[in-house]
Amino acid sequence: MASRFNALKADAAWQAVWEERRTFAAKDDSPRPKSYVLEMFPYPSGKIHMGHVRNYTMGDVLARFRRMKGMEVLHPMGWDAFGMPAENAAMEKGVHPGAWTYQNIDTMRSQLKRIGFGLDWSREFATCDPEYYGHQQALFLDMVEAGLVYRKESAVNWDPVDMTVLANEQVIDGKGWRSGAVVERRKLSQWFLKITDFADELLDGLKELEHWPDKVKLMQENWIGKSQGLQFRFALSDGGEVEVFTTRPDTIFGASFVAVAADHPLALKLAEGNPEVAAFADKCRAGGTSAAEIETQEKLGYDTGLTAAHPFDPDWKLPVYIANFVLMDYGVGAVFGVPAHDQRDLDFARKYDLQVRRVVSDGAEEAPEFHGDEAYTGPGTLVNSHFLNGMDVVDAKREVIERAEEGGWGTGTTVWRLRDWGVSRQRYWGTPIPIIHCETCGPVPVPRDQLPVKLPEDVSFDIPGNPLDRHATWKHVDCPKCGKAARRETDTLDTFVDSSWYFIRFASQPDDKPFDKAVAEQWLPVGQYIGGVEHAILHLLYARFWTRALKHMGKLDIAEPFAGLFTQGMVTHETYFRDEGEGRRSWFGPDDVEISGKTGTLKADGQPVTVGRVEKMSKSKKNTVDPGPIVEQYGADAVRWFMLSDSPPERDLEWSEAGIEGAWRFVQRLWRLFDGLDEAQGDDAAEDRALDRKLHQTIAGVADDIEALSFNKAVAKLYELVNAIEKAKPSASRANAVRTLIRIVAPMAPHIAEEAWAEAGGDGLVADAEWPEVDPALIVEDEVTIAIQVNGKLRDTITMPKGAPKADVEAAALATDKIVRQLDGKAPRKVIVVPDRLVNVVA
Repeated sequence: MASRFNALKADAAWQAVWEERRTFAAKDDSPRPKSYVLEMFPYPSGKIHMGHVRNYTMGDVLARFRRMKGMEVLHPMGWDAFGMPAENAAMEKGVHPGAWTYQNIDTMRSQLKRIGFGLDWSREFATCDPEYYGHQQALFLDMVEAGLVYRKESAVNWDPVDMTVLANEQVIDGKGWRSGAVVERRKLSQWFLKITDFADELLDGLKELEHWPDKVKLMQENWIGKSQGLQFRFALSDGGEVEVFTTRPDTIFGASFVAVAADHPLALKLAEGNPEVAAFADKCRAGGTSAAEIETQEKLGYDTGLTAAHPFDPDWKLPVYIANFVLMDYGVGAVFGVPAHDQRDLDFARKYDLQVRRVVSDGAEEAPEFHGDEAYTGPGTLVNSHFLNGMDVVDAKREVIERAEEGGWGTGTTVWRLRDWGVSRQRYWGTPIPIIHCETCGPVPVPRDQLPVKLPEDVSFDIPGNPLDRHATWKHVDCPKCGKAARRETDTLDTFVDSSWYFIRFASQPDDKPFDKAVAEQWLPVGQYIGGVEHAILHLLYARFWTRALKHMGKLDIAEPFAGLFTQGMVTHETYFRDEGEGRRSWFGPDDVEISGKTGTLKADGQPVTVGRVEKMSKSKKNTVDPGPIVEQYGADAVRWFMLSDSPPERDLEWSEAGIEGAWRFVQRLWRLFDGLDEAQGDDAAEDRALDRKLHQTIAGVADDIEALSFNKAVAKLYELVNAIEKAKPSASRANAVRTLIRIVAPMAPHIAEEAWAEAGGDGLVADAEWPEVDPALIVEDEVTIAIQVNGKLRDTITMPKGAPKADVEAAALATDKIVRQLDGKAPRKVIVVPDRLVNVVA
């Protein structure tokens, strides 16, 4: 062996061997127990970044480890390839979205292979492949037949830059999640999937997901938003009624107003004859649409002049407003405001000088007048509430619901925050919705023998909007039912449909159907899924729905797609910028800046730049690090090792040159041990019991840490083992430890492990080798370190056989030089021995 590990040569050699031998191709018919390890597949935007590297390294270590533990592992890779960025690139660069996408896929595939991920490339696909989205169209038609799809006109979130509809989940702080444009409200005819039919199941199913992060389950629970409460009617002063829903019927005597959404039938009726109302409603529609945006934006209202009679006191009249914080998408599009006990209502009441009446007391304040600008939302006792006074919140809720039902003006009910999934997108680069619109027959499914409905290649992006609407021929077809002239649906499916079942297609890929039930169920559910917490709602909820829908249709017997979920931290880096005035900043990349201490200088002009916060790597702030040059400089194993070693995997990892250099030095330390394997035994065949114990403790500990995805802990244990081996004298134990170390590091640093395994004469590939066996007797310490105190102060320690008799421990303690000096010839008054832990000498 050479004295220095040649990473570039080893990387290329062993990656070629793995590919030639199809080492990581999963076998459906294998008798081994099956394990499905999957990282969220990437969007092919151009190049992989360090966030990808961290994510896929974690999954790769687990997949390689489970193979060594005797499992048949499915660890696939593909591409989430549809979406607006490809159309934006087409407009900016004059290339077809498909050409741009497949070129990026080629680049990113080669980058992933360069890092040595043990992936089953035989199952690779992109969601923009007609073979994939044709099967997706078939599943959509299955859902149509099962009654899980419908079309209706509805108010939608419209992104005026991307010129497409967004789901509520895709509106972040009132802006489009990709474009950043302020989202508008419009009415369009849209296709919907009935996710609300599964709301109860989706909520109850969270309880069974023992291996999911609690924070993700809570986010889904809040998004599904099951609320128990009262739905009831207010009588209006114009003779009509308005229905509201509340989860806090106990606060009904604290009501000070009624508010309806801008799209509520009452508001629409008023707007017909009143331009002022119509203008206010338009202003509401232009405002925020997400829950977060509604909470933070200024609360605006329009006094309709109508009043609503309080259900328990007809003489008590509440003003009726149109308000921008009430949406038709939630509840029934109308609420009654209780300012003292709801912050949003309090902000509104303070702005419009409405009554604020306390009706729930925490025991300190009971007066009806509520002062301050922070609503009280905690538990307490009902006050200023007539027959409810003295009750707690739970009993008061029950009492109001009972009286409403007895009086015939309300019903105890359950509502959901979750709304059906609008999947229509007004864009080209997506799965065509397989529907044909006929003036005579209405919407007609495309015949299955005509699938896939392929996207036309000859499209232009010179004009904003959906080029499918403008296509001269593609959209014009005959109706499959009556044969008359008809047109194709030009909306395409939300890309989150593509990622709602891709993991099933990885498991089973027949040509004639989306998947084979029996084959897919050999692998499903995914045993370990790894990805960013930003997909806690957008992707994971939809995938859970899709799997349940397939079960509902008899296509799968599995309800939950992902048995285990891990959300990794981000890879971060310092930011560098200059302020250009008027809130504008110019950002610079790490390679553009010279850093000295805490100051930065732009290499191009020698002028200072501001060293900003450490933030998630992003192209917009240019604080990304290209993995390519780093891998070429340090080798794949050093990059992998750094990704695993410096931070708990659930936390953010700050990229640093010092960190990657430290990882590279450790790889070289490993190589020096492997290089010295022939000398590790030396002439002394004696055993080193302490090293044997350390080795077996490491085998067991690293295995547990990998299964727990505690990679940084596994790395720490390997550092300790390497230190112990380096310090040990040549012996049979040392030679065995070095030889075994090759297998222990193989999941994390596979290239150096393969090189060392081959040089050491190992059979086959280390990737196919078994994980080392643990000797149970050697993972238990047979010696312990015992502290010796004199009058409660630590003075010395001794090492004794575990479980040594108290008399032996006491004698050994009193015989140490330090204790003899402490006692100075005097007999101790008392000696207390705590077995295997402590000796306390009372002098």
